[in-house]
Amino acid sequence: MSILKILGRVAIAPAALALSMAAASADTIRIALAETPSDELAAFFVALDRARANGLDYEWTAFSDEELAIQAVISGQMDIGFGTPYAAMQRSKAPLRIIFQLSKLKFFPVTTTKYSALEDLDGEPILLHSRGGGTDSIANVIEERVGITFGERSYVPGSSNRVAALLGGRADATIIDLSNKNKLMRSEAAGDFNVLEMFDVEASDEALFANLNWIQENEEDVQIFVDALLGTWQDMAEDPTIIRQETDPDGPIGQLPQEILAELDGFYKDAVEGGLYDANGGGRKAAQADLEWYSSAGQLEGDPSELNIEDFWYLAPLDAAMK
Repeated sequence: MSILKILGRVAIAPAALALSMAAASADTIRIALAETPSDELAAFFVALDRARANGLDYEWTAFSDEELAIQAVISGQMDIGFGTPYAAMQRSKAPLRIIFQLSKLKFFPVTTTKYSALEDLDGEPILLHSRGGGTDSIANVIEERVGITFGERSYVPGSSNRVAALLGGRADATIIDLSNKNKLMRSEAAGDFNVLEMFDVEASDEALFANLNWIQENEEDVQIFVDALLGTWQDMAEDPTIIRQETDPDGPIGQLPQEILAELDGFYKDAVEGGLYDANGGGRKAAQADLEWYSSAGQLEGDPSELNIEDFWYLAPLDAAMK
């Protein structure tokens, strides 16, 4: 299935919402996002702008969910994708590898006040981000550790959209990110909701991955990309306001509503303080945490202590960037 790309416009395709941000060429890196641009992606777009300044030519396509982004990379329609495709890594013949941890699984179960503990959600419906994604894995591990089984799982990408579903009475339980949890619990509606006590998670929520053969064939461009990401993540750890300062007003983030842009400093301050980002891009520590987490979540087969992180991560670009 082809993916439509129209420069500077939005095109609806059967599998994706496609928005092209750079003129395509033979050397253009095609990036598959797992959602449309939002405040959560502002740091990533700052890194992209830095990479472009160093010679990286790219275009991006926003897919409606992570599964479609993963399949687009496996099929060769896209070069680099967003997600944590551990199950696909084991069952696909394509040698997918992660090259950078974008964010950790810092998510929180939030419910209406009819629930006060995770145990209360036994048999109850829950709203999650995407099938097979990070919140789905959190739900799986909650079931395993707490000894419950959720009822029907429904999927709505974007924590802010799931908050809207809570506020609109269309859901009673969901799992949302740190920023949206903080916004909700600081709002006038805070008394209508509970944040349920949750265990700590250090595994990856979003990571960048690609086919290993493609990575090695495009080593220079991949290195430019990873260098820009690492530099941005390290600068953000020192000063979260750098993201707002470097956001291109004419870019996809700069075109978001002013009320969202006005909160970028607060968003990234909360995220950095909450440990959402690893200033070193994850690396071996994140890889090991991922193997343990996604094994528990049922998305990896085998004993995590016997799995080889190099079957899932390609660490050379990040190692080089760290030097």
